[in-house]
Amino acid sequence: MYYAVLILFFALLLVKILYRRIEVSFKITKMIDLDSIDFLVDVEAPEVAERFHPGQFVMLMTRKEGERIPMSIMKVNDGKISMFIRKLGKTSKELRDGISSFENVIGPLGHGIEEKAYGTIAVVSDAVCGHAENYAICEALGKIEGNNIISIQTFSTKSEIYPDEYLTKKIAHRHFITTEDGSFGDKGSYVTTLKRLLDNDVKIDYVFGGGKLPTMKAVSTILAINNIDNLFTTRQMMVDGSGMCGSCRLYIDGEMKLSCVDGPMFDSRKINWTRAMKRYGMFKKEEKIADEYYEAHKGGCGQCQK
Repeated sequence: MYYAVLILFFALLLVKILYRRIEVSFKITKMIDLDSIDFLVDVEAPEVAERFHPGQFVMLMTRKEGERIPMSIMKVNDGKISMFIRKLGKTSKELRDGISSFENVIGPLGHGIEEKAYGTIAVVSDAVCGHAENYAICEALGKIEGNNIISIQTFSTKSEIYPDEYLTKKIAHRHFITTEDGSFGDKGSYVTTLKRLLDNDVKIDYVFGGGKLPTMKAVSTILAINNIDNLFTTRQMMVDGSGMCGSCRLYIDGEMKLSCVDGPMFDSRKINWTRAMKRYGMFKKEEKIADEYYEAHKGGCGQCQK
């Protein structure tokens, strides 16, 4: 028994040494601004691209000592994955400030949607990851016979609307843009346009969506009233993305679930939105400290790398 354990120990040690010698590069091949706060990143990740299904996500690491951040995938092409990212915290700003590759791209994680004929589908979004998911879902389901895709995308103002090639207007059968200030399209969120369509007797068989939690909470009421099946990405604050930390837990019909392994998409009518929104802000203080420290020390001092 002793020798068996010893052999196993050295075998694992050898595997670890060999693994360290294998340099895996997740090279960034493209990075462009979409508006004043969001940007597009293309990265070489062939194994992720090969297995990806809409609705799944990845965990990104910019460096060995860095945090893992969850990110939605907009599309895959030729071994690359494309993502929409917002300059929001320390890691995303560090990324936009000019790294050439990721330390790691882990995924695809979570459960993808069922790619089948649903009928008339509305795909809605009002934030950066939601827009990426909107594109991926429209592209996949739009190729399936029997699907009629209505895509609704919300931006804060006209100047923040993405360039046409990164909107869903070319891959959806009907496309709507709303702005929160009313400078383009309907004023308000996608909830306004969706409600108008339903009030005008447009039959919608299924809704997919993602973005801001308060908007998803608002639309869940409309979907409940109209008895419309749906799946919304409720990707809570994640630390590891593998179900170990429990940070992303939320309650579905009173039962605790983990967004990273059980989701990230759930029926909005069953989500306890009060608890979900409360948990979403649990690390705001720490995020603010890290962001301020990075802004104060970026540019070569090296302190923000610790």
